[in-house]
Amino acid sequence: MDLIARLRAGLPEEAILTDPDVTGSYANDMASFCEAGTPAVVVLPRTVEQVQHVMRTATELRVPVVPQGARTGLSGAANASDGCLVLSLVKMDRIIEINPVDRIAVVEPGVVNAVLSRAVNEHGLYYPPDPSSWEECSIGGNIGTASGGLCCVKYGVTAEYVLGLDVVLADGRLLTTGRRTAKGVAGYDLTRLFVGSEGSLGIVVRAVLALRPEPPQQLVLAAEFPSTAAACEAVCEIMARGHAPSLLELMDRTSIRAVNDMAQMGLPDSTEALLLAAFDTPDPAADLAAVGKLCTAAGATEVVPAETAAESDLLLQARRLTLTALERVKSATMIDDVCVPRSRLAEMLDGTAAIAGKYGLTIGVCAHAGDGNTHPTVCFDAADPDESRRARESFDDIMALGLRLGGTITGEHGVGVLKKEWLARELGPVGLELQRGIKDVFDPLGILNPGKLF
Repeated sequence: MDLIARLRAGLPEEAILTDPDVTGSYANDMASFCEAGTPAVVVLPRTVEQVQHVMRTATELRVPVVPQGARTGLSGAANASDGCLVLSLVKMDRIIEINPVDRIAVVEPGVVNAVLSRAVNEHGLYYPPDPSSWEECSIGGNIGTASGGLCCVKYGVTAEYVLGLDVVLADGRLLTTGRRTAKGVAGYDLTRLFVGSEGSLGIVVRAVLALRPEPPQQLVLAAEFPSTAAACEAVCEIMARGHAPSLLELMDRTSIRAVNDMAQMGLPDSTEALLLAAFDTPDPAADLAAVGKLCTAAGATEVVPAETAAESDLLLQARRLTLTALERVKSATMIDDVCVPRSRLAEMLDGTAAIAGKYGLTIGVCAHAGDGNTHPTVCFDAADPDESRRARESFDDIMALGLRLGGTITGEHGVGVLKKEWLARELGPVGLELQRGIKDVFDPLGILNPGKLF
């Protein structure tokens, strides 16, 4: 019996897509320079049992399976391989439970991040992880890539909010990991193992997520600096003095110029770096005042604290527009995701500027400065082979710089196809051997998202 016939034995007809014009639209995520193949079929299950049927079928027929969420990823982790079965989980989008006493939510993988956030807000609760694509990205995708966001400096990344998972293994068995309790240390932490595994170990079909009480409305401060070094000095001082901002973001001069050109934000041409800090504490104005003094001492030419939520939103507008503005500079962009120790942040930004000069490219940097997580964005003409080559080489130089500074090749976007050769360099031979061994335990046939990570 062939693949399609076997799938139809356990799936409704509308859950199986075979038209090449349709299945081709599921071939890739949003990453540049990542190969993508042609899927044989796309399936959109609605139940755990249907996912189990898909995986049993794939195992019996030795068909590779590529799990997908909303495909907003930036590493090629959701890209199809030739002849694969694309398993799209977007139809599994139920919020099963929100429990204010236990402060948990139980959700299916297709739930959109923003939908969950708004739903728990109605209960006076807060789900902190907030990737920039939060209006589109799914919880399953967030778990697969261990996503971050603007608030990570205070609240942490997705991994810190995943308490337990239901996972369909490669052979169709259902595994439950973790807990619903506030504490629990029984056995190996398999839950954490699946977070960030990019669909290479199993298919997440349900997640138990930790929630927090909803914090007060944050207030934002914007500080302009004459150099990135001065802005990074302010970041180090803010963190060293024990402040706990809910947001600490930085934009370099290239990003500022791009935003000015697109939206006429009115930032002075002399501004080399813009630092945005926010507090959601009981007295945010006092915290902003203290941070403002540190910025001034570090060399800020202007410090503007917001007094209201509306003013805060206006100050954050430039940061929110950064990637859109950089996309207007050239026909294509390549977004890097290198995280370094906060103490090396200035070296990372200055080094990236030198790389831009070396290759004759426009590279803008915005950063979750409080985490040391930088997003250098290489702007290039995709129709120009030489410029495309230089873009790819500059991307590699940026990752090498991050590793030299004691950092990591990805803070929140994942490895996927884009960075798998760099993962081997970061892990080293012993680390790579052990990780491949773990992959073999969960996926002995190698059918789960082949060609990703390793």
